[in-house]
Amino acid sequence: MKRMYVFFAVLVTALAMASVALAAADGHALFTTENLTDYAWRIGNLIIFGWLIYRFGGAKIKGFFVGRRDQIKQELDDLQSRQAEAEKKLKDVEAGIANMAQEKAAIISEARAQGEAIKAAIIEKANRDAAALKEQAQRTAANEAQAAVDSIRAEMAEMVMAAAEKIVAEKLSAQDHEKLVDDYLTKVVLN
Repeated sequence: MKRMYVFFAVLVTALAMASVALAAADGHALFTTENLTDYAWRIGNLIIFGWLIYRFGGAKIKGFFVGRRDQIKQELDDLQSRQAEAEKKLKDVEAGIANMAQEKAAIISEARAQGEAIKAAIIEKANRDAAALKEQAQRTAANEAQAAVDSIRAEMAEMVMAAAEKIVAEKLSAQDHEKLVDDYLTKVVLN
């Protein structure tokens, strides 16, 4: 309210000075009765006009300027909050960029550790498989050797039997031969 009075006082003073300067510029005398009467009517008219504007539109004008001031203040507050939020996001991004090198190193070291673990597992499995293959090869070799020994024994047994038959055939007479056959048949029939 006090601002309005100061505003109107400054306005009236400025208009008064301007009208005096205007009157002096035309070459007329400054303080003639005619000039003062005209000047008084103008000032009175200005005061009445100002009072009417204040009386009927003052609240709306004041509301407009106060509302505009509040709106500008709100916009400034919003801008400051957005600026703070943007600065926070910028710091987060910068921190993320700074952490990228650490994350990269961590990922690489983790990948190396996994690679070493996989390598060790593969080597261990290969060693187990090699041991199993070696054992299987030894069993196979032992089986084949046993089979070869058995085959040789069978051949030797056949050869011994053939040689024994030959010796028995040479030394055995027909009568001894018949006696052996009879003994075998008797054993077979009895069993």
